[in-house]
Amino acid sequence: MIESIGNKRSLKHSIDWVVIGIYLALVFIGWINIYASIHSTEPPSIFYWGARSGKQFVWMLTSFGLAAIILFLIPPRWWEGLSVPLYLLVLGLLVLVIFVSKDVKGSHSWFELGPVKFQPAEISKITTSLLLATVLSMQGFKMTRIKDFLKAAALIAVPMLVIIAESETGSALVYAGFIFVLYREGLSGWWLGAVGLVIALFVFTLFSGAYTSFLILAGVLYLCYVLAGEVKKPGRMLLAGIAGMVFLIFVPDILGWVSSLAQARMEWMRNVVWVPQAGETQDLSWGFVTEITPESVFLVLTAIALPVLGAYTLRKREFFLAALIGVFLLGVGLVFSTDYIFDNVLQPHQRGRIEVLLGIKEDLAGVGYNVNQSKIAIGSGGLLGKGFLQGTQTTYGFVPEQSTDFIFCTIGEEWGFVGCLIVILLYAFLIVRIILDAEDCRSAFTRVYGYCVAACIFMHLFINIGMTVGLMPVIGIPLPLLSYGGSSLWAFTILIFIFLALYRDEKKYF
Repeated sequence: MIESIGNKRSLKHSIDWVVIGIYLALVFIGWINIYASIHSTEPPSIFYWGARSGKQFVWMLTSFGLAAIILFLIPPRWWEGLSVPLYLLVLGLLVLVIFVSKDVKGSHSWFELGPVKFQPAEISKITTSLLLATVLSMQGFKMTRIKDFLKAAALIAVPMLVIIAESETGSALVYAGFIFVLYREGLSGWWLGAVGLVIALFVFTLFSGAYTSFLILAGVLYLCYVLAGEVKKPGRMLLAGIAGMVFLIFVPDILGWVSSLAQARMEWMRNVVWVPQAGETQDLSWGFVTEITPESVFLVLTAIALPVLGAYTLRKREFFLAALIGVFLLGVGLVFSTDYIFDNVLQPHQRGRIEVLLGIKEDLAGVGYNVNQSKIAIGSGGLLGKGFLQGTQTTYGFVPEQSTDFIFCTIGEEWGFVGCLIVILLYAFLIVRIILDAEDCRSAFTRVYGYCVAACIFMHLFINIGMTVGLMPVIGIPLPLLSYGGSSLWAFTILIFIFLALYRDEKKYF
């Protein structure tokens, strides 16, 4: 009897019931909103097997069974030992699916086993998290050591590149979230800044042109140099840099003024000064002026400055400045290669979605249709929403994929701003709770894995909601635990409950 009471107490205090409660709340919110998104065309009831709401109910029951098995039957320490074979197995499935699967909207990423579809990309996030936790928790591993960093980066990059080959850009983008895990384990914050700079350069090159990207690149790197404590008089350096940036910002206007003066001179010479004789021709224009571009001015100044800076770097042994020069050259290369990447690497539908997102073109009846209808649905919900099953955009099926990738707009229309806020807060509490539990663990493996779980959930949340409100391109990624689909629900259930099992195994003795 005493032993039974002790076990009950251990079970009560060793399991994080708050995480389980949030998990269940999100799953049930997703289920009723899946029903709301298809109720007008398919099911007589929410449990009807022939509709998505009924199938999702079955996926929910099986997910709860999986959660119980992981939490109570599978020894938690098996996961660390199985991380390598599971990673290799799923990596093999990722490669195999490219060759044996059907083309689904340009993607080769689904195994079809009768009525059941399985997407290995969803499971790969789990196996990558497990192996990353295994490697990063090894004795002697140091993120600041190049060899160890490259090892961790390769574990993330290999499945990410294979998923890109499947044309599953959204799933691949989730892997970028693992950089937060590496940062927690000792990766320099400069890497986070580098990733943000790459994204900014790519976007601004497409949106505003190469010259804007050059200004951003130069300004950010100069600011890094001044604020990094590498100069004796940062105040003067900062003022000099601001003066230089102001000049560069006005270079396009200066060239415009010079070009106008050249054209005015040409007209004056033609009409006042020069009187052509019979058969005589003369070019009065300053044609070279109109051929000078802001980009060429910037590159000329760069060609002058870099040798000077290079000599200064060698003489003073300014290694940080040398690194910034290297980053600058890589950034210039990225800017010049952006158009090639955009035109030749991205798929046509991906290019169209990015162009609509950035406002380069407007296509409300084509690639911009989904996002436009989604924003209409969310905006029409107002503060409290139209009520359950009362959403007109939802009822009449104006938003495609509303039970999967665009499930959030169902919540926005029928439950309004308050409903959206509740859902986002549930996700925020879930992520923060997992991070706090991870920090509370003495095991490095459990801590790293917990951060991987939080990073995966955050990336899905950020991309999916950003997509539905028009802040991210439409790249086809589910909202965790809410979107319709067995692969996604199973994957996030396994991902979360492996962590809960590891946490329980550690906490049941304390």
